[in-house]
Amino acid sequence: FLEFFKELLENAEKSLNDMFVRTYGRLYMQNSELFKDLFVELKRYYVGGNVNLEEMLNEFWARLLERMFRLVNPQYHFTDEYLECVSKYTEQLKPFGDVPRKLKLQVTRAFVAARTFAQGLAVARDVVSKVSAVNPTPQGTRALLKMMYCPYCRGLVSVKPCYNYCFNVMRGCLANQGDLDTEWNIFMDSMLLVAERLEGPFNIESVMDPIDVKISDAIMNMQENSMQVSQKVFQGCGQPKTLAQGRSARSLSESGFSSRFRPYNPDERPTTAAGTSLDRLVTDVKEKLKQAKKFWSSLPGNICNDEKMSVGTVNENECWNGSAKSRYDFAVTGNGLASQVNNPEVEVDITKPDMVIRRQIMALRVMTNKLKNAYSGNDVDFIDIS
Repeated sequence: FLEFFKELLENAEKSLNDMFVRTYGRLYMQNSELFKDLFVELKRYYVGGNVNLEEMLNEFWARLLERMFRLVNPQYHFTDEYLECVSKYTEQLKPFGDVPRKLKLQVTRAFVAARTFAQGLAVARDVVSKVSAVNPTPQGTRALLKMMYCPYCRGLVSVKPCYNYCFNVMRGCLANQGDLDTEWNIFMDSMLLVAERLEGPFNIESVMDPIDVKISDAIMNMQENSMQVSQKVFQGCGQPKTLAQGRSARSLSESGFSSRFRPYNPDERPTTAAGTSLDRLVTDVKEKLKQAKKFWSSLPGNICNDEKMSVGTVNENECWNGSAKSRYDFAVTGNGLASQVNNPEVEVDITKPDMVIRRQIMALRVMTNKLKNAYSGNDVDFIDIS
């Protein structure tokens, strides 16, 4: 996912650069650092930087207004203090039309959902990795050895453990892991909900792919309304000083503003390498997330269903029951630590939960809360699990 989104941002930046060089020429190249900064901040946000998306986008439009205001009023001299006053009118005058508001909403929702989803995948991987490293208890090891190797001592070389016997041993050995299941399933459901957002209204690809056209539309809107915007700014910030006649004319000529700024035809836009791969990527991940539900509670069954581990549900009278080749008569215990109080095969101290696994339960709970916020379009803090 990380590589995909990096490529997506790189493609969007290249697309914008190519389009603006062709459309606005030298004017764009003289101000290109403004747009480079925008993509630097978007990338920094995605990889976990301390970036407030809304503030960053507001700053971008304010800086763009300052640059544009100089270009549409080349006959005036503007101090830095005056331009700072101009930027304060961005929200009030809406010089770029409704583009900034819509883009801010779309970018914020899409980036929050994408980053949080990628974070969720990282947390899932981290949880599995840490839980897999948890060693079995001495009692669990003893029960497992008894199940697998004691038949050999009795000369029952070809006799496999009874199915329910295997279940009790594995549920005892994996008692703590079983307690992950509830929080894990809630987490998986939350991941699937955010995945639906990525396929629909929060699709980062559909937001970033046309971002060059949207910003260009905003610039055109500013040009068309430049006289009204300028007059209102002059009223609020004061009348600026006029440049000398020669400098003013030369400035207007050098800017090439009126001749270079033109509407851009969306049909001319280059296609991005990412294409529609986000849909395929999300569809693939969703399928894996669905399969991962009930992973921890299914572990004992998945192990005991292996023909090397037990006889399965057939030949229930021809299996190793822990003491002889005979039927296994004990009831199967439930999943989780508390259910092992009466496990006949593994001695489990239900008062001492494994702390590594308890921490993973808490990590899932925290991530689930962030996913729910992302689903609602609210920004969430980045979790660094590296």
